[in-house]
Amino acid sequence: MERSFTRQQAARTARRYLPSAEGPGRLLRAVDRLERWPGADRLIGTVRSAVHAAPRAGRDALHGRWLGHPVHPLMVQVPIGAWLSAAVLDVLPGGRRGARTLIGVGLATAGPAALAGWTDWADLPREQQRVGLVHAAANVAAVALYAASFKARCGGRVWRGKALALAGLSVVGAGGALGGHLAYRQAAGANHAEYVAHVVGPGWHDVGAVSDFPVGRPVRRRVGEAEVMVYREDAGTVRVLADRCSHMAGPLSEGAIEDGCVRCPWHGSLFRLADGWNVEGPATAPQPSFDTRLTGDRLEVRLRLPGEAGRAAGEEAA
Repeated sequence: MERSFTRQQAARTARRYLPSAEGPGRLLRAVDRLERWPGADRLIGTVRSAVHAAPRAGRDALHGRWLGHPVHPLMVQVPIGAWLSAAVLDVLPGGRRGARTLIGVGLATAGPAALAGWTDWADLPREQQRVGLVHAAANVAAVALYAASFKARCGGRVWRGKALALAGLSVVGAGGALGGHLAYRQAAGANHAEYVAHVVGPGWHDVGAVSDFPVGRPVRRRVGEAEVMVYREDAGTVRVLADRCSHMAGPLSEGAIEDGCVRCPWHGSLFRLADGWNVEGPATAPQPSFDTRLTGDRLEVRLRLPGEAGRAAGEEAA
């Protein structure tokens, strides 16, 4: 009877705090409220300006443009893995030196991982920045706890070091949960143009009469269920890219044209008109691009498959 009562209590507690058929639960509601809380917006603006003061090339490297997707999730595997491994050694006999070494490795690699995270964070919408600020604060607290653990272990206070490390791992877990919220619920770092290949059918699609497209000014049209940006150059060539920026779905048709590229008006990613290549970040994925042809006075477009864009640009340059 007592065991049944305890299970019922646990079930009620889980329904209060975790998502269920009854609703989102207290934890998720708290994170949703955090997205709307403007209390730290002034601090967010200051930190964002500091990050943007860094050279563009350095920020692009930290964004992971060279990798094709954000580098921060890859970099955090090292400190988290080291600290989790240290926790395993802490419960095994004879693992004191190994655990201390692993905690030191985690501390040494946490800085570069955090730097990449701050770089990504600075180019997110404000709702995501609010969650990300708390995510970063949790990680800073975890680093402080692990630093105190390392110091205690070096001083021979092993049990104090283990307790501090356990607290640090708990805080890292909480911060990681917020990081997962950012990545999967708020879609930070995701390719926001990936859907285009799934909603544009194969073959050629009529977009409209060529005369409908003004020279030197990008306009928005639709191809199937996807929005596209159409740009007619002075020489008559027509360029077509997916309109929603791969970084955070900004409207490229409202962006500025710069030396054969279009710059996203939201966060400044620069895409080559000829093939959609992301010349500058924060976008880490290229923009879906389209082949074009004229049938009479009608413009028709066809989605280029991945890998064809670079070849098309090379052929044009030749």
